[in-house]
Amino acid sequence: MNDTPRSHLRFEVRNAGEVSALGLRPANARWLLVLAHGAGAGMSHPFMERLASELAAADVATFRYQFPYMERRSRVPDAPAVLTSTVGAAVRAAGEMAPGLPILAGGKSMGGRMTSSAAAEHPPEFEKVRGLVFFGFPLHPPGRPGIKRAEHLARVTSPMLFLQGTRDQFADLKLLRPVCASLGTLATLREIATADHSFHVLKSSGMTDAEVMRQLAQSVAAWAQTIA
Repeated sequence: MNDTPRSHLRFEVRNAGEVSALGLRPANARWLLVLAHGAGAGMSHPFMERLASELAAADVATFRYQFPYMERRSRVPDAPAVLTSTVGAAVRAAGEMAPGLPILAGGKSMGGRMTSSAAAEHPPEFEKVRGLVFFGFPLHPPGRPGIKRAEHLARVTSPMLFLQGTRDQFADLKLLRPVCASLGTLATLREIATADHSFHVLKSSGMTDAEVMRQLAQSVAAWAQTIA
């Protein structure tokens, strides 16, 4: 695990109270990723912990945060308006934590989709965000293929990085590839062979889960260089 000290923070979400956040800034940080959790697990989930640690090793600082429902220990996600408001508040709070670093924003599954929704609906709040990163974009529910959840992406003006497993049941790549193609140069799709929605891989991939986490972090760092 990365031994960089973590900062325990709190910030205000309009009409939803305060929520918790975790800042992790390595000494040689070159970017700051505002990182939202998925629907079923909070910012301290092992996946989020490992990802933040690997990102720190790749010189990417992170600002992880809770959505209000997770702060209340509820299993039911907040209304979309509350979720996107939280994303905007997190971006502002992260900028105050590390004012000298260029900002990226994104998240795991639902957290990534709410980040792109916020960027599409409230562009002024994202003026300082250089790009969006999706760790398993949830294009559709398992077994119900469709692209309705991607319609808002056409209104996003920032570069976007999609990190997607080839076994992800939340995104049929036969649908996601044309979605990304329709976004032109703004979208970059990186496929992780045999990875599922949690980025677990089969032995046949020749990689371990730990190596995949490192690859995800390194992909973010390398992509960030291309949008500098």
